[in-house]
Amino acid sequence: MTIRHLRIFIEVAERGKMSLAARSLFITQPSVSQAIRELEEHYQVLLFERLSKKLYITKEGEFFYEYAKQVVTQFDKMEEAMLSNVREKLRIGATASVCVGVLPYLAGQFQSLHPRVDLYSFGGNTVEVERKIKNMELDAGIIEGQVDEKDLISIPMIEDYMVLAVGKDHPFASRKTIHARELENQKFAIREQGSGSRALFENYLKRHQIKVKTVFEENSPTALISAVKMNGCMTVISVRLVEEEVRKGEISVFLQEEKEWNRHFCFVYHKDKYRTSAMREMEKLVRNYGKEKTLEGILAGRLVND
Repeated sequence: MTIRHLRIFIEVAERGKMSLAARSLFITQPSVSQAIRELEEHYQVLLFERLSKKLYITKEGEFFYEYAKQVVTQFDKMEEAMLSNVREKLRIGATASVCVGVLPYLAGQFQSLHPRVDLYSFGGNTVEVERKIKNMELDAGIIEGQVDEKDLISIPMIEDYMVLAVGKDHPFASRKTIHARELENQKFAIREQGSGSRALFENYLKRHQIKVKTVFEENSPTALISAVKMNGCMTVISVRLVEEEVRKGEISVFLQEEKEWNRHFCFVYHKDKYRTSAMREMEKLVRNYGKEKTLEGILAGRLVND
């Protein structure tokens, strides 16, 4: 069993046809068939079912795919490092709330301390970052949501909390207290499916049996803020993302008094991932950043449960 065998297997698993895998790898289809057969004989398992000239990956094949992907990714990183004078790379993923306020600072600190490490960052929602870490497309992530993947290790590090935000002309803007029942049927701008912020807010609505009107569904904090300022919507967003607007008086915010919206940004990586020196250094920076106090001095009203 060689790296070549693994590359062929991965290509077949992802493309679903040996002919497509052969074309992608610039080899013949018999070569692909032979490699798969050799793997199955080596491990004494069936990796693909062949039914009506179609391939269906088996449970054993899915299990093998997870490990094959990791092994090939690590091998490629080793090859790249050795052939480029061992210049280390770090691929870090972050969710929207982290990308705006936290990641630029961490990236700047990291690059100043480790100029010889190439840093790549990816911004996406919680589900997207999780998937890329699981598939070894990212080395680690800093995310805002709860991690459900059993193969991922999640360490809470940075305190954060969400606030209810309204524009300065909204009827609630001058209020000091809002009751949860008053959110019923209000117009909201919310994050897209897969966002940790959205999941936290939707769980809150479900617990308190509140229904709201979703009029904007956005994948960026900037779009949510615009909807609040220009379209009379409400939103629930990390306090870190609206600090400037609050201080300018453009947005009013309300703290959830029972702290149901308090949360942590977590440092996440695959349980089988080899933690390079670059990963350990970034983890240290995230941990130290987390020692800072959550933003203070923000004028805010209260959102109380009934």
